[in-house]
Amino acid sequence: MAETVRVLVEEEEVDKRIRDLGEQISKDYEGKEVHLICVLKGGVFFMCELAKRITVPVTMDFMQCSSYGAETKSSGIVKIVKDLDENIEGKEVIIIEDIIDSGNTLSYLIEILGKRKPASLRLCTLLDKPSRRVHHEVKVDYTCFQIEDLFVVGYGLDYAQKYRNLPYIGVVEFH
Repeated sequence: MAETVRVLVEEEEVDKRIRDLGEQISKDYEGKEVHLICVLKGGVFFMCELAKRITVPVTMDFMQCSSYGAETKSSGIVKIVKDLDENIEGKEVIIIEDIIDSGNTLSYLIEILGKRKPASLRLCTLLDKPSRRVHHEVKVDYTCFQIEDLFVVGYGLDYAQKYRNLPYIGVVEFH
């Protein structure tokens, strides 16, 4: 089966929205330091661009979880592949994710990270698919774009490890 990618959100629009989000986070955390936790691999492009636009002090760490493999739908089973390197107790934490759909991964991460006693724990995503949400308790604090139930790639999002490097958000169409 072959696939093509159709542009959904242009690069300039993604850049503008990330800049706006960086300004909002900077205001919300004025006078504080924020600790960004990137959910790898997809979140790294978004986190790097967002961090450059946050004006308060920023520290970073990374986690890697898996629930997809090479499929287009989540298996529903979340596995931590790489845990944090640093303790988050007492820190102002923002989890950075590329996309939130069912909420399986984030529900699991919020529960685990909440037990590590951060001062605050918020969630920031490039894309949100609320129509696919299974875990309605997952509250997204910062969202760049809300999208319909489409299979998207680019800006860190992949299909079978391809298309992460696209500078825009695209929709995969299978032929």
